[in-house]
Amino acid sequence: MNTGVKITAFAAALAGAFGAAYGVGAGVGPVGEPAKAEHASHATQAKAPAAEGGHGGHEQAAAQGPAAGGLQISDAGYTLSLDTPGIAPGQGELRFSVKDAAGRKVTGYKTEHGKELHFIVASRDLTVFRHLHPVRAQDGTWSTPVDLPAAGAYKAFADFTPSDGAAKNVTLGADLTVPGAYAPNPMPPVAPTAEVDGYQVALGGTLDPGKPGELKLTVSKDGKPVTDLEPYLGAYGHLVALRDGDLAYLHVHPNEGGPGPDVSFTATAPSAGTYRLFLDFQHQGKVRTAAFTVRAGGDGAAPAPAAQPDGSAQPAGEEQGGHSH
Repeated sequence: MNTGVKITAFAAALAGAFGAAYGVGAGVGPVGEPAKAEHASHATQAKAPAAEGGHGGHEQAAAQGPAAGGLQISDAGYTLSLDTPGIAPGQGELRFSVKDAAGRKVTGYKTEHGKELHFIVASRDLTVFRHLHPVRAQDGTWSTPVDLPAAGAYKAFADFTPSDGAAKNVTLGADLTVPGAYAPNPMPPVAPTAEVDGYQVALGGTLDPGKPGELKLTVSKDGKPVTDLEPYLGAYGHLVALRDGDLAYLHVHPNEGGPGPDVSFTATAPSAGTYRLFLDFQHQGKVRTAAFTVRAGGDGAAPAPAAQPDGSAQPAGEEQGGHSH
């Protein structure tokens, strides 16, 4: 594992496109047929203003970092095709494929962190997060069970590196709908600690737009540091960050270190704004997910550690309906 791994991303946001996609959840009401995802090219992309603390709010970024990923359904000659763009609340199955420029299902992938493809589903209000382990059939069709608890607007992300052509990592995003009456939840507040399944996770460091900064997450239980975290897909922690507003996708793996209690990441935000961070860690054979709201630029970044947990963590790993990388 390389020390000082930076967040990388692959496309700049188009603020108007987000406004159309996110508008489906602007108020209480039925969510019906999924909206058609739009294709965009690098040539037509514009730098997006960063999202504020409120959903969908935007402000000019004080500094611009690397481009953000997951904002396009097509990129680098590949397209994410959802066979199930809509799914009922509760337990269900998602089926999808990645297609090349000729429309053929991709069957060749490079293995990264133990998997050919990493698949994330998150609600547009960033209060539901699922990190899934899809299984690929011989013809290139992927499938995975998923539990989405309520109606609303969601987004699915596929993170992979094809084995043919240039060895470029690609992150694609597509809209996903759970029909029914829907009101978006408020963004959980910025807080330095999160609690999940009896574990407390403290967040320290800064998430800065346009420059690298260290994020350190410290895991404890019953007031005692956890020093025997278990490797999960070859790492002691996995971090996914999603930007409020357009759900720009950032994914990093930790710096080298021991099995806890600290897991550190070097991260660069693509812009100022509000982000949700989702940390997956494994202990005693179970994956858990702790979630934080942080701000990059403007009024600050990740807060320094404090004593009180805010209890705003999301459901834990695959066993709890959460992460499953």
